[in-house]
Amino acid sequence: MTQSFKIMTAVDLSDYSAAAVLYSVGLSMKLDAELLLINVINQRDLDMVQRSMAGYEAFSFPNYLTEQIEDRKTKMKDIVEAVSLGKVKCSYLVQTGIPYRELLSAIESEKPNLMVVGTKGRSNLADVVVGSTARKMYRRSPIPLLTIPAGFNELP
Repeated sequence: MTQSFKIMTAVDLSDYSAAAVLYSVGLSMKLDAELLLINVINQRDLDMVQRSMAGYEAFSFPNYLTEQIEDRKTKMKDIVEAVSLGKVKCSYLVQTGIPYRELLSAIESEKPNLMVVGTKGRSNLADVVVGSTARKMYRRSPIPLLTIPAGFNELP
């Protein structure tokens, strides 16, 4: 029995994550690999929303979180469909928490063979050369980590 190859790609839905998705899709097609896109909603952002909306009776945090998760899954699906034309077996995962910790947890539970990350994240100011989550993953990832520079747009 042949073991299937699984690629996990971190997607923050910034302009910079498109390069990582494009490369991952191309690699998945070449290797006939399963692709898992993962997005992490930063706990710091969720805490800010909860604090700022406290006292508004019309606001439901559980509904807000559910909407965010579904919206992010839809956006990830749209990105993949735009570049793969339905030729890639892809699944989508949205976690909440501290991004690098959630990525490490997903590696443990999903058992991918390779992790793909972009070198630049949502912030265009801090960590200009390499994003803070990518930098933390370099030191901690138990599996091979492939980094895609911002703006890279060639298929493997």
